[in-house]
Amino acid sequence: MAHFAELDDNNIVLRVLVIANKELLDENGNESEAKGVEFCQSLFGGRWVQTSYNSNFRKQLAAIGGTYNSEKDAFVLPQTHPKWTLNPDTLDWEPPTPYPNDGNHYVWREDLGDWFATGIKLPPKK
Repeated sequence: MAHFAELDDNNIVLRVLVIANKELLDENGNESEAKGVEFCQSLFGGRWVQTSYNSNFRKQLAAIGGTYNSEKDAFVLPQTHPKWTLNPDTLDWEPPTPYPNDGNHYVWREDLGDWFATGIKLPPKK
């Protein structure tokens, strides 16, 4: 199965579709992103870019509300925490303070602008 993201004029992901691999086959039986785009456009119009369920290309699977960075040919996840900033090199959202590395489990508390310990001890890494 192949995955395609529909983009608006600002490269924001509107939806992600799964289509059969046979829809990507060109006249030589090779998979072609262009054929998949053509198939999606024939059904829904719009602008489409292939995305990867396994994150094998374009960084990660597109998510509704996320964006497509055409310069880096990569999908960026939606910002989930207003205080986090986008790293322009990795295209990952980063907290203002790093996740503590002390073996405890933490959750981000936007109201505090910091990590909050849950009281759960994480198992050691193998």
